[in-house]
This record gives sequence, structure tokens and C-alpha cells, in this order.
Amino acid sequence: MKLICATAALAALTASPVYAACEAPVAPSHIPDGNTATMKDMVASQQQVVTFNNATNSYLDCLKKEHDSAVQAAGPDISSKDRDKLDKDEATKHNAAVDELNKVAGEFNEQVRAFKAKNAPPPPKSDAKPADKG
Repeated sequence: MKLICATAALAALTASPVYAACEAPVAPSHIPDGNTATMKDMVASQQQVVTFNNATNSYLDCLKKEHDSAVQAAGPDISSKDRDKLDKDEATKHNAAVDELNKVAGEFNEQVRAFKAKNAPPPPKSDAKPADKG
């Protein structure tokens, strides 16, 4: 009987779960240089980053469902070792996706700061003379 349970647990771990189609989204291939980009370039890049953010969130949801499905399929007799492996696999994929999203967002924000600095209006000239401190 133990052999049957162990075999069933192993099969559940190796079988394709319902959510096996979780594919990590592809990061935008190019973030424009804020020092040379046009407003159009920056807006297009922003849209790509937002799309990537949404795709990453969907991927993270998929990973969670995939993990939960695999745990449920393994049944209540899943060993702590097998459960830990499933948990670790999900955490590794989750963390890699979040790290990639943070990297892309950081790169984009850096270029936005450069773009704003380059395109900032000049400070207004003041005709007022400094107050006499005498």
C-alpha cells in the first residue's frame, strides 16, 4: 500500500498539472536612452513596461495555481521533502520573475529621470536684485 501511495505521489509531482502552461513573460527588448529619446519613444516604452508588469502578475498567479494544483494532486500523504521541493520550485520561479520586473522597472525609471532632466524647462530668470544686507 505504501508503494502505491509513493508511486501516486511521484506521478502527481511529475505529471503535467492543469496550469503547466505558465510561461514567463518576455521583458521589453529595449528601454530608450532618456538623453536622446523622444516623448513618443518614452510613452511607447512605458506601455511596454506596463504590459510586461501585467504579464508578470498573470504569470505569478499562474505559478501559484500550478503549485497549488500539484500539491492537491499529490494528496494529503505528500512527504515533507516533496512538498518542500514544490514550494522551492515555485519560490525560485516567482523570485526570478519579480527580480526581472524590478530590473526592467528600475531601468525604465532611470531613463525617465534622464529624459525629464534633459527636457526640464529652464528656471525662470529673476529680475529682482538681492536684498541689501547693510
